[in-house]
Amino acid sequence: MTHLRRYASKTALLLTALLMALSSSLSAKGVYLEPATFINNVFAGQPPVPDKLTLSGQLAQDVRNILEHRYKKIRVTYWQDAQRTAWILEEIGKERPITAGFVVENNKIEDFKVLIFRESRGWEIRNEFFTRQFSGAFLKTNSRLNQSIDNITGATMSVNAMKKLSRMALFLHNHVITQQ
Repeated sequence: MTHLRRYASKTALLLTALLMALSSSLSAKGVYLEPATFINNVFAGQPPVPDKLTLSGQLAQDVRNILEHRYKKIRVTYWQDAQRTAWILEEIGKERPITAGFVVENNKIEDFKVLIFRESRGWEIRNEFFTRQFSGAFLKTNSRLNQSIDNITGATMSVNAMKKLSRMALFLHNHVITQQ
């Protein structure tokens, strides 16, 4: 009888752990912050009129070099107020797109938020312990970030996607500012 109780107890514990892990991964997907809310927050409720940047020619090639593939959109929407820009960009983590918002000022990342996460794993990238690593990051001459970003076990592809998007946001910000 004692053997059966221990077996039942271990089985119950295993099932509980499995259900918790499953519910955690299912609840990890979703909209963490609506893109419109992100933009409103960035510009204190008075966002500038959005503008569009067409990715063509050398600009498209430079973005392709950063992402290691062609960006899925030809036009990228951004918001600009003086030397400050905000970008909402998407990149595939493992299988699904991750939507992130970036604020760039003085060629440095001022803020970064994961807005929408659609993957089954890697949702930890939305946490502040991860996103604050990007604060103050800028591009070196080789289009690499000036600082290293710590990986998260089990979220490598999501982390890599966010590093690429941060580089893209910084690159596009620099392009917009220097074209004026």
